[in-house]
Amino acid sequence: MFYLSLILDYLKNYLKTRLTYRSDFWIEVVSDLLFNGLNLVFILVVFQQTALLGDWNRDQILFIYGFFMIPYGLFSTIFNLWNFSERYIVKGEMDRILTRPAHSLWQVMLENMDPASLFSALAGLVVMIYSWVQLDLPVHWSDPLVMLMMVVSGVLIYGGIYVSLSALAFFSDSPTGIMPLIWNIQNYGRYPVTIYNKLLRGILTWILPFAFVGFYPAAYFLDPLNWKGVALLTPVVGIVFITIGLSVWNIGVKRYRGAGS
Repeated sequence: MFYLSLILDYLKNYLKTRLTYRSDFWIEVVSDLLFNGLNLVFILVVFQQTALLGDWNRDQILFIYGFFMIPYGLFSTIFNLWNFSERYIVKGEMDRILTRPAHSLWQVMLENMDPASLFSALAGLVVMIYSWVQLDLPVHWSDPLVMLMMVVSGVLIYGGIYVSLSALAFFSDSPTGIMPLIWNIQNYGRYPVTIYNKLLRGILTWILPFAFVGFYPAAYFLDPLNWKGVALLTPVVGIVFITIGLSVWNIGVKRYRGAGS
């Protein structure tokens, strides 16, 4: 209950800040939607030149992309850790975090949460529903539960990877610069892994499992006969990677010695 109450307290502070600078909030929302819209336009332009991408048609690719956006939007809302190294290690704000009783990662997440990113998740849901209707996919009673499980697992995969990368700042005196590289790699997860070579497919499945954020869960609904078994590994991958992320973070916090001169 203590940790849940912190969510409400931080959310109130966030709303107070955003109500003071409302234009900044809406500019952020619009910019995120425009960015996602450009990616969507890119997909549509590709399918002006070809009927299939690998063995997948336009509506199937849109479905995968829409699904990909949902856990990504939720992840960006909760795990907004892009400036962790500069703010908390270089500028020393981690010292402040460690003087409080709540877990350090929970505090950092709440201080940097970005509810505006929820609009990206909502846009992804709209794209996915549109594609679902166009593909005339069947609807089963278990689909909402499976969808929820896959989305939560995708958020955990994202969280585990980026918490691990953020925690590297505890072991280095300067930002590693690896975040932008991983961010670019994650975008491969919004397309079918079958269009990539075996090396990249293996990386996206087992090393940086962004395929379990977009393609595999979406393929569960698109082609369950061929992909159901792999797709159902998504919760396992999510638990494994969030466990790795928390472990690396806790080790890093124990190693941290403060920002003293």
